[in-house]
Amino acid sequence: QVQLVESGGGLVQAGGSLRLSCAASGLTFSSYAMGWFRQAPGKEREFVATIKWSGGNTYYADSVKGRFTISRDNAKNTVYLQMNTLKPEDTAVYYCAAHKGTVGAGAAAGLYDYWGQGTQVTVSS
Repeated sequence: QVQLVESGGGLVQAGGSLRLSCAASGLTFSSYAMGWFRQAPGKEREFVATIKWSGGNTYYADSVKGRFTISRDNAKNTVYLQMNTLKPEDTAVYYCAAHKGTVGAGAAAGLYDYWGQGTQVTVSS
């Protein structure tokens, strides 16, 4: 049974930082591209960042480019999202997702095979 478990969310002031983690089990982690998405109240889920299986290729939404960094540790079956210079508009539930394949799924949520339950990030002004 595949499980993706996010952690690291919380309440932070604008300008602060958080690091999210997503621990994967039940799959061959190194065979999957990983992504982070987020959903704010009343809005659709949106793409944040993705990283290919090897960790060598990353891609970001324009809204987070230069502030967020996605990384992975295949030995620990974990993907991370380092979030710096947080803004109130970053407030959302953050989800990690897994896509099997070497090509990657990019920003297409429908191409991801597995999803976590999400972790809440709240940025106060």
